[in-house]
Amino acid sequence: MVLRVVSNAKGLRDHYSSPGECGGLQLPTVTVDKIWSFTRSQFFKDLSVPFFGANRAGATVSQGVLDTFWLLGMQAGLSSAYDCIKVFSETDLTEDLKKIDVPTLVVHGDDDQIVPIGASALLSAKIIKQATLKIYEGASHGLPITLKDRLNLDLFEFCRAGRAAAV
Repeated sequence: MVLRVVSNAKGLRDHYSSPGECGGLQLPTVTVDKIWSFTRSQFFKDLSVPFFGANRAGATVSQGVLDTFWLLGMQAGLSSAYDCIKVFSETDLTEDLKKIDVPTLVVHGDDDQIVPIGASALLSAKIIKQATLKIYEGASHGLPITLKDRLNLDLFEFCRAGRAAAV
């Protein structure tokens, strides 16, 4: 069984509840007023750049990928997008993660500018009993798109190893 753990929000909340930085990133305060204070379209265009690491030296993210992110963001309702951010950043998943009792692959990029690895994957991998942590060097939050071939191979290998162990 493969489970994608997005984040351990308790870790995010704990790191961001005090002044300072976590993993080199300062948590922005996201409010509906702030979202309305600039154009929604520009918000998603701007967000696509760090999401896929397009602001890093040597990045090879295509304009098509950035445009698709923008298009999907524009299709989301403002309230839904805000509620999503609120829920994943404020919900403590620790007890849920403790209940996972199957081999679990936790994948994260070490250059994720959206969700710091220290407040998510590293904590989740410690909490989940049978976790395998796979860190992609230099990878962004958008690694399922930018590194899809590598991720698919790793998922296949993880599933194959689990199947072999079950036999």
